[in-house]
Amino acid sequence: MFLALLELRAARGRFALMGSVVVLVAALVGIVSGFTTGLGDDTVSALRGLPASHLVFSSDARSDQFARSLLDTKTADAWREDAGTDATPLGVSITRGTTDRGTEVDLAAFGVQPTGFLSPDVTSGSRLTAADAGTVVISAALADDGVAVGDTLVIDRLGIELRVVGATGRLSYGHVPAAYVPLKTWQRIRFSTPGAPAATAVPDQFSALALRSPAHTSAADLDERHSTTTLTKEEAYEAAPGYTGERVTMSSIQVFLYLIAPLVVGAFFAVWTVQRGPELALLRALGASRRRLLAHTVAQAALVVVAGTAGGAVLAAAVGLLVGEQVPFSLPATTLVTTMCTVAAVGLAGTALTLRRVTSADPLTMLGANR
Repeated sequence: MFLALLELRAARGRFALMGSVVVLVAALVGIVSGFTTGLGDDTVSALRGLPASHLVFSSDARSDQFARSLLDTKTADAWREDAGTDATPLGVSITRGTTDRGTEVDLAAFGVQPTGFLSPDVTSGSRLTAADAGTVVISAALADDGVAVGDTLVIDRLGIELRVVGATGRLSYGHVPAAYVPLKTWQRIRFSTPGAPAATAVPDQFSALALRSPAHTSAADLDERHSTTTLTKEEAYEAAPGYTGERVTMSSIQVFLYLIAPLVVGAFFAVWTVQRGPELALLRALGASRRRLLAHTVAQAALVVVAGTAGGAVLAAAVGLLVGEQVPFSLPATTLVTTMCTVAAVGLAGTALTLRRVTSADPLTMLGANR
């Protein structure tokens, strides 16, 4: 270990350069991880916040279920009775609105029964009530856009007026802030035709049926009986717009960075080992064992990789603080630690490229065997 530290000090320029490369790679992996988590939260946080275990869709909707699936009350009642569990309708659609103060916003309208278990808790104002269908509880993200409790929100083209009575957490769906309205109001938003009279009847349908707990009867049997498809809440995330594509793209970038890290570290230490060939042969001639030379090399690599990874973690966390809430970025401590540990592990794995040359150092080289 003493010799490893001496070499680090003697060639500090080279090791500093290598360490800076590890810092940048680790920071890049951390930043990509933060964007992956942030984009996922910005896409499905409203779904993740639902107090439900499963979601039931119509069987004819094989993708984009929240946009394509429609269930009626008859099916919901029959499903609820056969399942033997608490179930409530859920409607999801994306629309636009304008407040009475002229603020234009996009919103993901979640239609829920005000007395059902999907009705959101509020951080300010009051909750939805069955007595007033013209109310809405907004996400904190809509509050950031300029919508406040007490405002009147008018749905574009439909003229449906909603009074903002409360605000809940920072929840969104498909990168659009969530807004919770009574189910009857959601049906007007989803099925009304622009210019139609307000008294025009709309279908008594909704996007899905949310289950508080798994059905007592086999979900496959219930799906076959009622022409539905039951998904766990986590499986339903893929029905959110853009979720799967974003996850695949960002995860692919992370995988490539994990592949790059060991190659960069391995290439550096391979060159460094070649340059140290005579010194390694001298150490062997002086009686150093192969095990000691291996420990010496691994110690150098560990110091460079661990220090560089720690620097990358600090840089990635600093970027997260810098961007704040301007972009969808989220890097919890557990995610950061896991990511950095993986970077350090694959970086150290790259040093395996140099170990064979270290153990094959020939002490006869320093004793004139080549002369």
